[in-house]
Amino acid sequence: MARWGRQRCSGPLLAWCLYDWANSAFTTLVVTFLYSAYFSENFAPDPGRGTALWSRGITVSALIIAGLAPIAGALADRGNRRHYLIGCSLVCVAATTALAFIRPDSSYAVVTALGVFVVANVAFEIAMVFYNAFLPSIARSDQIGRVSGYGWGLGYAGGLGALVIALAGFVTESPWFGMTTEQGFNLRATNLLVALWFLVFSLPAFIYLRDEPVSVGAVSTRGVFSQIVKTVRRIRDYRHVSRFLLARLFYNDGLVTIFAFGGIYAVGTFEFNFSELIAFGIVINVGAGVGAFLFGFVDDRLGGKNTILLSVVALGAGTLLGAMAPTRLWFWVSAVVIGIFAGPNQSASRSFMARVVPVRHKAEFFGLFAFSGKVTSFVGPLLLGLLAESYSQRVGVGSLVLFFIVGGVLLWRVDEPKAIATTH
Repeated sequence: MARWGRQRCSGPLLAWCLYDWANSAFTTLVVTFLYSAYFSENFAPDPGRGTALWSRGITVSALIIAGLAPIAGALADRGNRRHYLIGCSLVCVAATTALAFIRPDSSYAVVTALGVFVVANVAFEIAMVFYNAFLPSIARSDQIGRVSGYGWGLGYAGGLGALVIALAGFVTESPWFGMTTEQGFNLRATNLLVALWFLVFSLPAFIYLRDEPVSVGAVSTRGVFSQIVKTVRRIRDYRHVSRFLLARLFYNDGLVTIFAFGGIYAVGTFEFNFSELIAFGIVINVGAGVGAFLFGFVDDRLGGKNTILLSVVALGAGTLLGAMAPTRLWFWVSAVVIGIFAGPNQSASRSFMARVVPVRHKAEFFGLFAFSGKVTSFVGPLLLGLLAESYSQRVGVGSLVLFFIVGGVLLWRVDEPKAIATTH
């Protein structure tokens, strides 16, 4: 086992954490702050319509991810987890590269851009199934919370680094390398930065992470789907794990929607320009990185459930404040609150799952973990998009508070010690 703290860190553990640094450039620049806002402003006649279109892309990708995640988990527990991680990562890198060259100059551009984004987003999320499944193998059981927190914290730092480079070299009147600003190519070119960042910093994970030996036979379609059926039946024997996954359906839906539309909301409602949007992203990432790092220790002391509950309450309050914010100052306050508690929410959810997952079925249970994060995650974006188009972006964002309320109530009924006891 890899040991953290006073023990020397192993290559696989460091490589695992560095993958969070690598892939966060995609969620930060493409999904949350820059490309999503660029799309809504340039591929649609108005921000409301752009928000609705982007929500369709998020919705479609979420449904595909929900369908593929259990299959990915079943495949991973039958071997070659590392190979699947590499393959999905490379698909995301290739699709992200392609986004840089799709110009908003035709009726087909919207469909093309959303289609390529869906491919990139699906590949990214499926890669996370294989990536998360390595956590129980590389961290001691009493340090899973902090190791997960280190990964998320490093991830937000990676997103911050990519944002700083984008601000300095791309979102400017004189972009690096003589890039043209015509049709916003310098903004679309940030996708090239994301692709290169993701590829280069993923290499240590590709090299150092290794699969554990498995005793199952060759992979077959029948075997994989048989495994999925067994997984669904098996999860019913773990009542508190099932309750946790049900709660996550809701609170994660709210958080994913905030990430997907935070930049769009800042531009459409508070009229942020792209330089201000990057600065906004930097502040959010600093808060999220610090929160994920510090709350990793809280997680190991208080437990995953209590850490998640605290974060859900704070995220709900921050979202409500953001929807009602009368000025930019109050919007900034809400954004900082959401940033600080977004990291602990994600990190503690992952560490909770790592603690309760059966040792022999790590990847398949993390497949269900990804499934729970996506099977209904189209509801938040779809609801926000419809309300933004029919009423206003404020109404759409305000509706997300309901997801945190429902998720928090369901999570309250989870008994973490019992969940751990029934899977070990």
